[in-house]
Amino acid sequence: MALAFGLAWVLFSIWMSLPWLTDLGNLAHPLIALFVLTFIAYVPGFMNAFLLISLVLRPSSRRETPAQWPSITILIAAYQEEKLIGETLRSIAALEYPGKLEILVLDDGSRDGTAARTRDCQALFSALPNMELKLVREEHNRGKARVLNHGLELASHELIITIDADTRLEKGCITSLVEHLVASPPETVAIAGAVLVANHDESWITRVQQWDYFHGIAAVKRMQGMYYGTLVAQGAFSIYRKQAVIDAGGWPDTVGEDIVLTWSLLRQGLIVRHAEDAIAWTHAPETFTGLAKQRKRWARGMIEALAIHKPLLSMRKMRTMFIWWNLLFVSIDLTFTFAFLPGLVLAFLGIFWLAGPITLLVLPLAALWNLVIYRIQTRMLKRMGVKMEKSLSGFLLYAFIYPLLMQPVSVWGYFAELFGGKKQWN
Repeated sequence: MALAFGLAWVLFSIWMSLPWLTDLGNLAHPLIALFVLTFIAYVPGFMNAFLLISLVLRPSSRRETPAQWPSITILIAAYQEEKLIGETLRSIAALEYPGKLEILVLDDGSRDGTAARTRDCQALFSALPNMELKLVREEHNRGKARVLNHGLELASHELIITIDADTRLEKGCITSLVEHLVASPPETVAIAGAVLVANHDESWITRVQQWDYFHGIAAVKRMQGMYYGTLVAQGAFSIYRKQAVIDAGGWPDTVGEDIVLTWSLLRQGLIVRHAEDAIAWTHAPETFTGLAKQRKRWARGMIEALAIHKPLLSMRKMRTMFIWWNLLFVSIDLTFTFAFLPGLVLAFLGIFWLAGPITLLVLPLAALWNLVIYRIQTRMLKRMGVKMEKSLSGFLLYAFIYPLLMQPVSVWGYFAELFGGKKQWN
């Protein structure tokens, strides 16, 4: 039904835009006109329509309590994290999980007080019979993928959770992850948790990201999870079956190691899902420079994954559409940056060559799915007893300014990957 509605919307958009398509073709070239309209109107319209119907018709998310709570190893890759590693470990110590937890802090050659802050937290765990904290120190900085793979070798248990060193966990989040895993099909080997922004009041940049995580990222992950094809089990908070990660070769030494690993699992025909009520809080970049560098890494990670896992594009599964969806974002971002943004300037001057009234057709769909995901997310937080302050100014910036900034940043990431820019994880 979502697919049918999306295709119907595209046909409607094409019919509505025929006069504009003709005029733009006469001004430039018919193929250029078709390319521009495809990636600023038709494809975004399909995506918004498909997302909207998927969210409206979403099935109830299943959780199932296991007969025996499994033991889990938590891997925390840390580099120069003395400011926040203590808060992260305190949140783990406060978890309400009945099974055993082994916590490995993988200090990747930090030169600050990361190791000292970790040792200071040992006392928190000494009185907890089901938790054990261990510090694993590297003499030199080796990179995130390598320390995670070292942690995988040291892990005592068959379920692995990865979190970032600046991530704070809600008390029931691991219970939720496990219950979602137990209720999923047996081919399920990874489940991505729900990540929200902890430091939303630090700057206008973090206030914007609060809505990106709460709306945009949450909506996409929910949708992908419905079709058993979550494309990123993010390193910030996800659970994996250890043997599946080993069989996939572990975390690759790439910019987007979590993206490439997830696609390795999907390529084997395995299932990756999303647990929308397993909540963790991350510290988002507080400056535009920091945010731009993060999103540049994400864009590069997607290009890396596409280059490594081309066979995914030909797999006969519904979730293959989401791989193509990501691939189309390259063309969308390029068209938006080099055609739509200049077109907006022309539109303000009364010249509607590139940004015409037909592009406004995308807005009602975007507004509707944002309203739907707001209701879904708000009800979920209320059900879980989680409070989140919401910034109105952050939402307005997210809705009207954020896309104008982030899509050019993604283009920057694509070019950096194409021309071999430097790769680093922190």
